[in-house]
Amino acid sequence: MKRRTRYAGLAFALWVGAASAQDQADAARQAARALEDASVQLDRADSSRDRVRALTRTVQAYEAGLAAMRDGLREAAIRETELSRKLQSQEAEIARLLGVLSSMGGKAAPSAMLHPQGPVGAARAGMMLASVTPGLAAEARRLQGDLTEVTNLRTLQQSAAETLREGLSGVQRARTELSQAIADRTDLPMRFTEDPVRAAILISSTETLEGFASGLSEIAGDEKLNNLPPIDDRKGALELPVQGQILRRAGEADAAGVARPGIVIAAQPEALVTTPTAATVRYAGPLLDYGLVTILEPQPDLLFVLAGLQVIYGEAGQVLPEGSPVGLMGGGYDGDNPSPSVEGAGAGRTETLYIEVRQGDGPVDPLTWFAGR
Repeated sequence: MKRRTRYAGLAFALWVGAASAQDQADAARQAARALEDASVQLDRADSSRDRVRALTRTVQAYEAGLAAMRDGLREAAIRETELSRKLQSQEAEIARLLGVLSSMGGKAAPSAMLHPQGPVGAARAGMMLASVTPGLAAEARRLQGDLTEVTNLRTLQQSAAETLREGLSGVQRARTELSQAIADRTDLPMRFTEDPVRAAILISSTETLEGFASGLSEIAGDEKLNNLPPIDDRKGALELPVQGQILRRAGEADAAGVARPGIVIAAQPEALVTTPTAATVRYAGPLLDYGLVTILEPQPDLLFVLAGLQVIYGEAGQVLPEGSPVGLMGGGYDGDNPSPSVEGAGAGRTETLYIEVRQGDGPVDPLTWFAGR
């Protein structure tokens, strides 16, 4: 119960941090509910597999909540800047308005009713004042509204630091517990056992991802038939393995002019990467210039290549259930001193996950399989 309270206690803080915009507030509420549900599942987990599943959902709920808060605070910062510039540009006008309102602040003295042109002039002046005063009052209300909004936005951003610190500490704790739960898990089925000698030979002799993928079957020993259900009916609807945004699509050149057949996803540092469907781990480890790579096989003649990880979970031959964690992105923040300007405004560093899909003898556009949101 303590664990549940520790995780779920941040739900309201995540919602408050994102409440500067309706969309972000709704997203944060959903993340808060997901965090509560995951905490309940974690309390009820009896097996290592259940514990891994609950902790995976806990991390994902934290990531979704923090993403909503970043988006909300980014919009708050933009709006605060716009209002501040607007008020600065109207400084002289505001000063004149305040002066007029100040001079009209008290009750009119009898002498104020006199006019050099007599009663007719006084009447005309009164009519002009009556027509101008509503406009001045409306302008004063608009000004007061802008000043109040600026004050509220600044208060929101200043309070974000502690919320961020709690959220980041919470997700780090959940990631640590998840890593330990994965290490303790022993109930995953094995489809084959990797031959380390053959794997080393294949890695040293290959020069391309295509060449490595075509030789994957060579590193498997005592392989069993694939009994996973086909996923052709889910083509184009699979969730991306990581929360993030598509940075480059298949065939688009990067800054160095290199075009690859996969897509690149920009994700937050240390974001959790999961398998979008049940799959066999065909390979997990360093590969060429791709960094740490996990290659998943959801069905025969179909490979999902996930490259650019800093931490990988699982080992070759394991059969992973859908939604299982396969690794973490790189990067990371100082847990003792997260930067509100970076985390809150959403302008901080991002990590990139390269996703390539190989079907049959060659690559295909990953977005024919994944929902490219």
